[in-house]
Amino acid sequence: MDNGNLLNDNFINGAGIPLGLGMALAQNNKAMAVFSGLNEDERQGVIDRTHNIDSKEEMREFVDSLA
Repeated sequence: MDNGNLLNDNFINGAGIPLGLGMALAQNNKAMAVFSGLNEDERQGVIDRTHNIDSKEEMREFVDSLA
């Protein structure tokens, strides 16, 4: 599976994931695999949890915790 294409084609363009989350997921293949394996409600839950993240480092730590 090509996670880069999955991210670009399905998530950023289709489901409207925040850019910071998308960029952090693109840098962590394991977290991307976990995120892409979630159903729509679960993905939305992850997205909702990012609304209070204020920095790249916090986003990176959050995404790392998904893996």
